[in-house]
Amino acid sequence: MKEACLWQDTSPEPMPDLPDLEGPQASDVIVVGGGITGLSTALHLAEAGTAVTLIEAGEIPSGGSGRNVGLVNAGLWIPPDDICEALGEADGERANAILGAAPAKVFALIEHHGIACQAIRSGTLHLAHNGQGERELARRAEQLQRRGAPVDLVEDEACWGMLGTRRIRRALHDHRAGTLNPVAYTRGLARAAIAAGALLYARSPALGVAREGDGWRVSTPRGSVTASRLVLATNAYSEEEWNQVRQHFFPGHFFQVASPPLSDALAGDILPQRQGAWDTRMVLSSMRRDAEGRLILGSLGRGDGRPASYVRCWADRIQRHYFPQLGRVDWECTWTGRIAFTPDHTLRLFEPAPGILAATGYNGRGITTGTVVGQGFARYLTHGDDALLPLPIRSPKPIPAKPLWSSCYEGGFTLYHTGQCLRVLI
Repeated sequence: MKEACLWQDTSPEPMPDLPDLEGPQASDVIVVGGGITGLSTALHLAEAGTAVTLIEAGEIPSGGSGRNVGLVNAGLWIPPDDICEALGEADGERANAILGAAPAKVFALIEHHGIACQAIRSGTLHLAHNGQGERELARRAEQLQRRGAPVDLVEDEACWGMLGTRRIRRALHDHRAGTLNPVAYTRGLARAAIAAGALLYARSPALGVAREGDGWRVSTPRGSVTASRLVLATNAYSEEEWNQVRQHFFPGHFFQVASPPLSDALAGDILPQRQGAWDTRMVLSSMRRDAEGRLILGSLGRGDGRPASYVRCWADRIQRHYFPQLGRVDWECTWTGRIAFTPDHTLRLFEPAPGILAATGYNGRGITTGTVVGQGFARYLTHGDDALLPLPIRSPKPIPAKPLWSSCYEGGFTLYHTGQCLRVLI
């Protein structure tokens, strides 16, 4: 089992051939970060006729935009009523409506720009692993259906037929959602942004941001860009001292393990409609199959830096619990991505300084949230209108005790997975 991101190796969209930024340049808007949020912002700005320059520290993508599960999810992590409780009724329902419609926007972009990202629009499945989980899914279903969302609970034989396991007897099927190859989707956004006139640069990390007249100058190792407006789209990968985004989230991780391609004769009954799925455990397990038939399992926490035997033991435990019909699986590869968490599980959209926009705290919903935030930022920058954003631009307070939050989350994930490996938990 090698440490390598499967999506990099299987993306139908090639890596864009981008130059390094060299010398001084000028633009209307600078975007720092070449993930989904940054690329969606650049694409929609360029389509509106705005000169935009995007710089990325590595290749596209090198962060969480290409290392996630590839679920095109609707909404936020928490149920709709909880969102309203956390944000207030008006902002909560605004977030519910805009993020509920976000999968449709993702699939529309894919179709419009011909992005080859193995997109499948068959929904997602939230799996109740016990009676408490079944009650939680019933609560979510009622809240979503009350708002007109096309979701339903599938049970017993219907559920088993969609999953390929009898360990789950009830699941919430969200018909708005789907799956894709996240590396291919991100690269497709880059290709579309370039075609629209955006300037994209790779291997050009932002070393600092400074005032330049009425605007901003971003320096890189071999160049700089000046513009009147700046978008910080670095999210969970905001590490530099100058980047104020790092004050508004605490980092967590998600690791995945992929099998070799499985024949339909062996695994054709496992998620036959290719929905992505995850369970209601305290530390969830995710599962999906890719375009070549691999089984991909994942969970919260770090896999990188762990002994391969530890990761393999966890994957074996989950696979044998849910899909014992596969027998022994020789896991092909494993990889880890980073997530920007917030204490209330909701995102933050803010202006760290006049002329600078920033977003963070997607809490594991980056594909859809990043796409609509990018579109909303573009609209806000060109028209002064924030109506397309899931939330108004606010001035949140930095998160206190960030290292403690991260340590508690990671420690809890590790303890839970160790219990699974030792067969104390499942």
